Amino acid sequence: MKASDLLVRCLETEGIEYIFGVPGEENADFMMSLESSESIRFILVRHEQGAAFMAEVYGRLTGQVAGCLGTLGPGATNLITGVANSNMDRSPMLVLTGQGSTARLHKESHQIMDVVAMFEPVTKWAMSIVNVDTIPEIVRKAVRIARSEKPGAVLIELPEDIAKQDTDKVPMTPRRFRRAVTDDTIIDKAFDLLAGAKRPVILAGNGCIRRRASKQLREFCGQTGIGVLSTFMAKGCVDVDADYCLYTIGLGRKDLPTLVIDDADLVITLGFDMVEYHPRLWNPKGDKRIIHADFLPAEIDFDYHPEIELVGDLAHTLWMLNERVRQNGVPEFDLANQAEMRSKMQAELATHANDETVGSIRPQKAVWDARQVLGPQDILLSDVGAHKMWVARHYHCHEPNTCLIPNGFCSMGFALPGAIAASLINPDRRVLAIIGDGGFMMNVQEMETAKRLGVEPVIMVWEDFGYGLIQWKQADEFGRHTDLSFTNPDWLALAGAFGWNGYRVDNSVDLAGTLEQAFTDPGPGLVVIPIDYRENPLLTKRLGELTEPGVTR
Repeated sequence: MKASDLLVRCLETEGIEYIFGVPGEENADFMMSLESSESIRFILVRHEQGAAFMAEVYGRLTGQVAGCLGTLGPGATNLITGVANSNMDRSPMLVLTGQGSTARLHKESHQIMDVVAMFEPVTKWAMSIVNVDTIPEIVRKAVRIARSEKPGAVLIELPEDIAKQDTDKVPMTPRRFRRAVTDDTIIDKAFDLLAGAKRPVILAGNGCIRRRASKQLREFCGQTGIGVLSTFMAKGCVDVDADYCLYTIGLGRKDLPTLVIDDADLVITLGFDMVEYHPRLWNPKGDKRIIHADFLPAEIDFDYHPEIELVGDLAHTLWMLNERVRQNGVPEFDLANQAEMRSKMQAELATHANDETVGSIRPQKAVWDARQVLGPQDILLSDVGAHKMWVARHYHCHEPNTCLIPNGFCSMGFALPGAIAASLINPDRRVLAIIGDGGFMMNVQEMETAKRLGVEPVIMVWEDFGYGLIQWKQADEFGRHTDLSFTNPDWLALAGAFGWNGYRVDNSVDLAGTLEQAFTDPGPGLVVIPIDYRENPLLTKRLGELTEPGVTR
């Protein structure tokens, strides 16, 4: 068969369901081959960056690999931001790019650039196919690397002349392997350290949203009562209604949950990834006793120097700890501070639940109402901006992977294409994206993609006519901010132009009802609210006053 046919056959064998992208002439053979596939659906998008974000969200929600596709040159460069975002958010992804003929790669030539070299810093592996017979091995290796912990992006480049060559090779059959597990002796040492602690706390990271890990974590906390602080990307690893849920940590400054770490005499990090929340922010003296449990060893850092590292499959590690608790009983802990912090945070989250402000809407109210209209299995996505801080602090989950926040590379423009992908693969769930007016316009063209695909996400745009997070940070540091303002389109006309339902909500009391209507009306919905970012400096001031070492102690 032709090389492009073999590449498609290999992708089918790997179970690839979707490829999102914008093809070019250098992908022509591959696209013709892909058209004949009975199991892979190609989703044409309006910008390659949107394709990468869609593939990322597919990977985060399923744990499986989707493809994103672009041609050589500008198609590849348009992909790279979304690919970097996926790689640092630890989402498996297969990047497929075309390339010019190998006869002209060695010299100055139209649209030619070294795509593999460009993608090497933002992928786990990048490879160009230079020998048609290696396609089965390259695809098998690429998918294995993408899915292996920590998951990430992998690039395969197919030059146009290689795509046309014939081969008699066939796909390799995928064979899975079990991850290595932690040694019993090390688990015993970790349990001894835990048993000697009085105020332990768990810091759960991105690795804990894997379904098996979350199940074992909930069992461990149910037995021991130890509280769990979640990073932004670990939301839902424990149920918000559980007494041991201590909400989210990671704003970059002291907050109520941070006080629990201040008070702790042992921090157990589970699936923790310091791209989210650097240890100097919660261990500034470098003196915290730490047990590190993750699929990989700890990153080397002065502020993160664990006494014990439990390296191996995280779910199995937690199962082994659960066995130790069952065999030895629950140590006596003093967790009163954790319970008090949870109570204070609960009260704070509900402060503006019944807000009746007219003319603008507080962030706390917007997030509260979003939680009320979404069920436990429904999905919320946050873009990047000031709204992300409020979603991270105030939106909490019942299940893993029901709140997706980009918190590694943190690219704006993520949430609209991400919501399209989430709706595509979960048509029975409500999908809501919260996006700033700046981030929304970065991939606004994908509104057409949503309408064409027949998916029905609801997008809530927080309008402040500026880059609010940068204003917030500049004002916090310098007492003022540079000019970061812009104008916006007529939102309802924009929605209508793309065939979306459009809604504008100016009063707090109308928000929940409008969101409910947006989900009930057929078709995708755009809900625009004037956000009251006067709350940003008020939060900064209040958090700056939290200096006590513990909640009650």
